[in-house]
Amino acid sequence: MSKEKTSFVYVTYIRSTPEKVFEAIMKPEITRLYWGHENISDWTPGASWEHVRANDRTVNIVGKVVEVVPPTRLVISWASPANAADPDSYSRVTFSIEEYNDMVKLTVTHDELEAGSGMAKGIQQGWPIVLSSLKSLLETGKGIDVFAKPKSVSSGSLS
Repeated sequence: MSKEKTSFVYVTYIRSTPEKVFEAIMKPEITRLYWGHENISDWTPGASWEHVRANDRTVNIVGKVVEVVPPTRLVISWASPANAADPDSYSRVTFSIEEYNDMVKLTVTHDELEAGSGMAKGIQQGWPIVLSSLKSLLETGKGIDVFAKPKSVSSGSLS
């Protein structure tokens, strides 16, 4: 019996060009500035890619390049290195980049996720902050801290 699948879609609008957004997703020297990781690949269909943490070189995600259509579309498979040998553990990420007046509409669709899995929960928290950081970097020249945690409210205090 196959496991139930789910998907996550995030849309943002960025004052940039399709070429700059596409480049920011793929170039390690740019991804480290807004993601804290480097996306490493030769970006040809069928090639492997790795998501490597910039500070300690830990490989956090692995996959294959499925489709590359510069500067409008990139599709990659996505799995934790611990599950890389299991074809059923892979999900898929599609980056769709469209010109939208004087900006770019970026739609990230992460699908084929196992419903309720740690990966599904993690990407629901991860994509919004990563894509907000990408937007900040391209619009202001500085990404945000993607490793930030919510401040806890101490009891009896609302400030």
